[in-house]
Amino acid sequence: MIERAFSEAACAVDALERASPPLETLLEEGMAIVRGLLIAYGHRAGKAMVEDEDILRVFKAFVKGDPSLNAIRDSVRELVFMQNCLRLGRPDALPPRPERMAVRLVRHIALYLQSRCEQSGWLERS
Repeated sequence: MIERAFSEAACAVDALERASPPLETLLEEGMAIVRGLLIAYGHRAGKAMVEDEDILRVFKAFVKGDPSLNAIRDSVRELVFMQNCLRLGRPDALPPRPERMAVRLVRHIALYLQSRCEQSGWLERS
């Protein structure tokens, strides 16, 4: 099941990059990809997961205990920051080329989670 989640996520990230939607759409779809992967990873790791629309509530399951995902904490927060900038009407606070950065953040998180699964023996190494 988790193999399929990563395969679908990789295709979805590639499609987002090709489509180049407006930043707001890109962030919504990208965060949905990350949220889905975090939930799938958490279930596979035996964590009690909250299936919430708020990515930070989902990520909170990994703050304490094992597995800890501190390595991607800032990437998740950066996606939320970018979304908050748009919601508050502060596009001037966004980083340069935010669309490219958002896609790269989503891809980074997906690849990190996939490598953690491979290291845990839950996936075959690609």
